Amino acid sequence: MGENQHKQLSFSATSGNSTVTVTDNRTGKSFELDINNGTIDCRKFWGEAKIRLYDPGYMNTVNCTSKITYIDGPKGILLYRGIPIEQLALKSNFMEVSYLLINGSLPSKTQLDYFGGRVMNHTYVHEDLKTMMGTFRYDSHPMGMMVSSMAAMSLTHPEANPALAGQGVYDNKRLRNKQIHRIIGTMPTLAAIAYRHRMGRPTVDPAEGLDYAENFLYMLDKMGGGNYKPHPTLVKAMDILFILHADHELNCSTAAMRHLTSSGVDVYTSVAAAIGALYGPRHGGANEAVLRMLEKIGSVDNIPAFIEGVKNKKEKLMGFGHRVYKNYDPRATIVRRIAEDVFKITGKEELIEVASALEKHALSDPYFKKRNLYPNVDFYSGLIYKALGFPTDFFPVLFAIPRSVGWLSHWSEFLDDKENRIIRPRQNYVGATIHDYTSIEGRPDAVTGDIRSNSSAESKRRDAGK
Repeated sequence: MGENQHKQLSFSATSGNSTVTVTDNRTGKSFELDINNGTIDCRKFWGEAKIRLYDPGYMNTVNCTSKITYIDGPKGILLYRGIPIEQLALKSNFMEVSYLLINGSLPSKTQLDYFGGRVMNHTYVHEDLKTMMGTFRYDSHPMGMMVSSMAAMSLTHPEANPALAGQGVYDNKRLRNKQIHRIIGTMPTLAAIAYRHRMGRPTVDPAEGLDYAENFLYMLDKMGGGNYKPHPTLVKAMDILFILHADHELNCSTAAMRHLTSSGVDVYTSVAAAIGALYGPRHGGANEAVLRMLEKIGSVDNIPAFIEGVKNKKEKLMGFGHRVYKNYDPRATIVRRIAEDVFKITGKEELIEVASALEKHALSDPYFKKRNLYPNVDFYSGLIYKALGFPTDFFPVLFAIPRSVGWLSHWSEFLDDKENRIIRPRQNYVGATIHDYTSIEGRPDAVTGDIRSNSSAESKRRDAGK
């Protein structure tokens, strides 16, 4: 919507009948739009008014209805299917939360045993996939390996590919659930293979009798023979971190999952795209950025100077504030408690003192309080991962493993949504107006800076130098 159109529209809300009236001041014509759950239904607006809404980054656009996750940013509330995240982190486990997110309610014991059993039965990956991952460069980024490997999984399961098996293949709930179980089960295995590949170690197959997080840590760290089992405190910490990261409404990677799903592509390609979105440093790499910031600060003594640098826009305060939360991220308090439990086992991470002092300083500073900058989940999670021995570039993988549950929950919900359609945003075109093609002989010469445009001149200089 252009600048002039902005000036020629006026809005007025009518609360009694849950509508909003939009008046086109160019024509005087008014349009009454329905308000449902705090959103304006703009579909007939375009049909009648021939005007589209301009919203870069979809900051204020709702493109789907969902029953999975609810966030109230100003109040610092995060609910999975209506249950507060604090209760789930304290009382539940990741398998139970996974069932909750995907199926809509907490499972009975029989349902949980079946679901968990199916997931753990799908922790093995195809040998061809393991061979492929072994061909990656020794220094390949683990997220790049995860993207490639997940996309390749679609080739090992052609029966679940709508392009091959037919567009209605996912209407078969049994087949759909099998893909859900398989992806949740194989994510830790792919991650462990990627981790050990970087370390130059042979892969370790999943073990029987271990739960989800325990099996993941087992595949990462098992060396040689013996009955190795990860420390239960560290297993519990990882399980809670998985719960906290399982879903977070329509974030960048979840939007990517829905976007690709709308095209009818197979679920593995959709998940690979979601992993790719999470790969970006503006999304999944936030806790790594926090760690690098703390390393740069170095000591508690340097915090005042760093804070001043932030205020003068010479430094960036990572791990504070959130696009959604305008209050304390409810996950941050839980992560802070987990950190203390982990440090009792691994030894206190030296940067924790810097982090604690920085948090205390920022929360007492009017500059940050005025801007609602509170610690988010990334502020302490990176310190936990570092204490557990993970390299910083592996942090987004630890995010991707549990988030696959959220992606698959949205995937399944989208498939069942009667209003689902291919996602096709519109653009505000501001390019050239229509004009005729000009042959190359009639086009003016221009210096573009492209090395190819200078090839003729370089050739002449070489000839002159002979």
